[in-house]
Amino acid sequence: MTDSNSVLPLISCRDPDFAQRFVASLQDYGFGALIDHPLDMQRVRSIYRDWRTYFARGVDAEYDMDPIRQDGYFSTDVAEHAKGSRRRDFKEYFQYYAWGRCPQHLRADLEAHFQQTVAFAAELLIHIEREAPAEVMANLGEPLSGMIANSHQSMLRVLHYPPIQAHDDGPRAAAHEDINLLTLLPAADGPGLEICTRDGRWIEAPNRPEQLLVNIGDMLQEVLGGWLPSTTHRVVDEREPRPTGRMSLPLFLHPRPEVQLSSRYSAESYLNERLGELGVLPAPRL
Repeated sequence: MTDSNSVLPLISCRDPDFAQRFVASLQDYGFGALIDHPLDMQRVRSIYRDWRTYFARGVDAEYDMDPIRQDGYFSTDVAEHAKGSRRRDFKEYFQYYAWGRCPQHLRADLEAHFQQTVAFAAELLIHIEREAPAEVMANLGEPLSGMIANSHQSMLRVLHYPPIQAHDDGPRAAAHEDINLLTLLPAADGPGLEICTRDGRWIEAPNRPEQLLVNIGDMLQEVLGGWLPSTTHRVVDEREPRPTGRMSLPLFLHPRPEVQLSSRYSAESYLNERLGELGVLPAPRL
């Protein structure tokens, strides 16, 4: 059951205590809800409009997902499923990498948003570094901000949740945690994201037009030894579903493949294991 009265605190990036408030929210919720951030929300809304039209017309076959490189278009038939679930999420999406494929008429806005978001994510990692205890940082092989330098793994996902039919009880996005270091999610064009609190309650994430949500991924939890916990979240159907569905635009920030997250995992081994668990790569043999 969702507790709609519990919402994340909004944190202004102009607040002189921004770093402390941001990291405290990550510790309490695994998420931070930011306003007065530098991302161009008008461009985000243009991306939603243009890609909604493109999805509705049908994505060109030349952009079908590459099962090895993981770029391109994932239809509802090949969309990922949550770890531990056998049913695929009911969504379609296009995965954009700086080196990857993209329809030329849609590339400029995606590339600009990607670059701006990665740059801001690097600033957020520096805030986390400065707020983290010395004993936590001492275990890192390199600074967090250095882990993403020259990384070609970060990915922008243009995500569309089609309207669910009345007879379909499938998930929009089943309860899960993200794989990466940080996820940066500008306001979607409709509500639906819910966050599981530390005491097991589901709360509705705010979805104000100019906000940016930032959440911890499992890789950051791993590299910090659990000091910042990755938080379970899900996407549920809107109370009053719109006939065009819902668009969102998460940026998944990834380190270079060779970065050692812990004694157990490199970034590459961790990513491959999780993609197997999500059903988009063959599951690793045990």
